[in-house]
Formats: sequence, C-alpha cells, structure tokens
Amino acid sequence: MGLLIELQKRVPDGWFLRRLLPAALFVLVAVVGGGELGHTHWDDVALARRGIAGTLHTGGGLSADAVASLVLFAVPVVGAAFAVPYAAAAIGALASGAWPWWLMPVSRRVTAWRIRHWAEPDSLAEDSVRARGAGHALRADLLDARAARARASGRPGSPTWSGDRFRLAEAHIRETGGDVVHGWTALLLGAADSPRAALAEARDAYDAACEALAWSTAFTVLGAWWWPAAPTGALLGLASWRSLRHAVQALCRTTEAAFTLREPPRPTAGPGDRCPDGPS
Repeated sequence: MGLLIELQKRVPDGWFLRRLLPAALFVLVAVVGGGELGHTHWDDVALARRGIAGTLHTGGGLSADAVASLVLFAVPVVGAAFAVPYAAAAIGALASGAWPWWLMPVSRRVTAWRIRHWAEPDSLAEDSVRARGAGHALRADLLDARAARARASGRPGSPTWSGDRFRLAEAHIRETGGDVVHGWTALLLGAADSPRAALAEARDAYDAACEALAWSTAFTVLGAWWWPAAPTGALLGLASWRSLRHAVQALCRTTEAAFTLREPPRPTAGPGDRCPDGPS
C-alpha cells in the first residue's frame, strides 16, 4: 500500500489512475481470482484473503523471495499498463470508423445493417404522434428520442455511431471554410491557450473512455477463469460506452467551436501589390 501511495506522488495522475492502478487491480484479480479461486471457490473469502496476503507479503525485510515476488507482480503490472494505450488506440480507431483494410468486409456489412435499421426522423415523429394519441406516452417519448438522435446524426455512413458523428463534424467545419485534415496543425499552432486546452481536455476524455473499454474487455475475458470478472467487465463496458459517446460529442463540439473561432488567414501581398503606408 505504501508503494502505491509513493507512486501516486511521483507518477502523473492520468497515468496512475488510468493505467498503473487498473493494471495492478487486473493482475491481482487474475492471480487471486483466476489462479487461486477459479469457478469452484469463486466466493471463498478466506482463500482470497490468503491469496492476496501471499501475493503482497514481503516479510520484515526484503528477502530474495520477497524481491522475486515483487518483481513477478510488478512486471505484468507495468506490461499491462504499457499495453493498454495500444489497445485503446485500436478501440479508438474502430470507434471512429477508421477500420483497417482487412476488416472492410465486416465494416460494409455493419454499415449496411445500420442503414437497414435506420428510420427517417419524420416517420418516427409520425409514429410518436399516433402512439401519443393512442395513450402510449412512454412509447411516444421513446420515439421522440429516436427521432431526435436520427435527425442529429443523419443517415448512417459508417459502421459506428462515433464515425458518423465525426464525419458530421467534418462536414460542419467544411461549411465554415475549414478543413480538419489539412488545417488541424495550423489550428493547434495558432489557437489561443483556452481553445487549445479545451481541445486537449476533450481528446483526453476520448482516450480515457477508450482505455476504459480496453480494461472492460480484459476483465470480461478474465471471466473465463473467474466468472465474477465477466459481469464486472460488462458493467464497466456499458459505463465506458456511455462515456465514449459523451466524449465524442464533446470532442466534435469543441473542434467545431475551435474552427469557428479561429482567426481568418491574412491575405498575402502579391509581387505587384504596394503597401498602403509605403512611399508612392
């Protein structure tokens, strides 16, 4: 426990809370839950206590066995902490709709499935009016919510909702004369401190949600050896999925606002132009 407190003082909060601490928890659950308890003794608190004590025991002084145990525990923790950003980057790419070429057939099928299950906002609004007239207020409210989401996101053109939202933001930015692909670096270099900080915060929230999804996947897979980890991972996945949707909305709105507030490019003087304040 003292080691974790000391690490929290010296390691940046984002890295400690999002990577190192979850990695330590995951390795501990894998060793104790998957290695000691299993499915047979999944609720044996006494056995779990002995397993945790054996994992964290270092004795009065740091003997060779204690150092070896600490290294065996620390190596997978650090390895998992360093592996999570790569898994989160893959999840972020899939969430944004930028699927790799070898997944393009799956991407097209998922996009086609989303198009088949997408309904026009006007049709949903008409169904809502009929449901409300028939006395089904709850169904009418659900249809109104679906109509609002369909109107906001438009017709699906990506395998994921996040991908559609990113493309909608790019379209809005193009309407203001901006270009996300070619103007992003210029925007970051020319933006004031407040817009740059808002963009960094929104992107950090998106990365944090992707990392949480990576941890939820890891805990769900761990359920094959200790089943309580599976529902825990599923609940964490649902919460992370909602966090990802909120992070995507915030990132898109912040980016749109940053491009709207950017300074227009100054016209460059041509070779034949004269400076208005210069000599005639």
